[in-house]
Amino acid sequence: MNTKNILKDFNASIVVFLVALPLCLGIALACGVPLFSGIISGVIGGIIVTSFSGSKFSVSGPAAGLTAIVISGIQQLGSYELFLTAVLLAGMIQIILGILKAGGIGNYIPNSVIKGMLSGIGIILIIKQLPHLIGYHQGQDEFHFNDTISHFNFQEIIHRFDLSVLIIGVVSILSLIIAEKEFYKKSFILSLIPGPLLAVLFGSLLASSFKGYPNMGIDNTYMVHIPVISSINSLLQNLSFPDLTSLSNIHLYTVAITIAIVASLETLLGIEAIDKIDPEKNESNTNKELLAQGIGNMLCGLIGGLPVTSVIVRSSANIGAGAKTKLSVILHAFFMLTFVILLPNLVGTIPNASLAAIL
Repeated sequence: MNTKNILKDFNASIVVFLVALPLCLGIALACGVPLFSGIISGVIGGIIVTSFSGSKFSVSGPAAGLTAIVISGIQQLGSYELFLTAVLLAGMIQIILGILKAGGIGNYIPNSVIKGMLSGIGIILIIKQLPHLIGYHQGQDEFHFNDTISHFNFQEIIHRFDLSVLIIGVVSILSLIIAEKEFYKKSFILSLIPGPLLAVLFGSLLASSFKGYPNMGIDNTYMVHIPVISSINSLLQNLSFPDLTSLSNIHLYTVAITIAIVASLETLLGIEAIDKIDPEKNESNTNKELLAQGIGNMLCGLIGGLPVTSVIVRSSANIGAGAKTKLSVILHAFFMLTFVILLPNLVGTIPNASLAAIL
C-alpha cells in the first residue's frame, strides 16, 4: 500500500466517521435501545465485517431499514437481552446462507416488494421520530412505540411540544436540505461537511445558545446520553449480553429468521448499488459478504449491538470521499470508538431532535 493511498483512505475515513456517528446514535435512539448499542454495531461493522467483507468499499453498521424489526422484535420477545439472542441466531443463519452460496437471492425479489417494505419502514421511522423532533412529552412517562399508535395525534402536538426542541428539529431538517443543494456540493469547503454533521452542529449550537434565554433552555431528557467509559469495568457494565435461557421460545426463531432475511436482502441490494457507483467497477463477492455480515451479527448479539447490514449512505460517502482500500472503513470505526470513549460529554451536547431529523 503506497503513501498516497493511505492519505486518501485517511481523508475518506474522516468523512465516513462524520456521517456514521450521528446515524449510529440516531438509529439506536429510534429503536429505543441504549445509544451505546449503535456505536458497538458501527465499530463491529467497520472493523470485523469489513475485514471479512467481499466488497472493497462497503460500510456496514446499524441501518434504518432494520429499525421496525428491532422495535417489533424487542416487543415480541419482551427484553433486549432476548432480542440479542435472536441477533446471534440471525448471524448464524447468514453464515449458513453464505456457505450455501445464496448471495444471488436478491435477484429473485421483485422491486415492488422491496419498495413496499422500505416505504413501510420509512413510515414507521417518521412516526417514531416525530416525538423526538418536536419535544413531545407525556409527563413522567417515557414515550413508547405503542403509545405512538394509540395515543399520539396532532391535537396533542399543539399542546404538548417544546418550542426550543421544535426549532432545533426544523433547523436540522433545513440543514439537511441545504446540504443536498448544488451550490453546497460544489463548494470545496462546504462539501467537506456532510449533511448529518451539519444538522448536528447547528442543533448543538442552538441548544447551547438557548441556555442563555429564560424558558428556552433544553431539558436534558431531550439530549443524547451515552455512558462515560473510564475503565474496562465500566465498559463491561455498559455492554448487554444475550439471554440464552429461553432457546425453546418459538418467537425467538421467528425474529431471528426475519432479521437474517431482511438484513441479508438489504446488504445484497446495498452491495449491488455500491458496485454500480464504484469508479473502479469492482465486483463484490456476495457470498463472502453474507459470511462477513453473519460474523458481524453474531458478535453484535454477543456484546449488545444492534444488527448490522451494508449501508448505502455511508458506503457512497466512502466512495465519494476518494477511498482506495478497506482501510478507510476500518479507520472510521476506530475514530468513532475513540471519540465516544474520550469525548462523551461532547456527544452529550447533541439534541435528540437533530438525530431525529437525520433519520
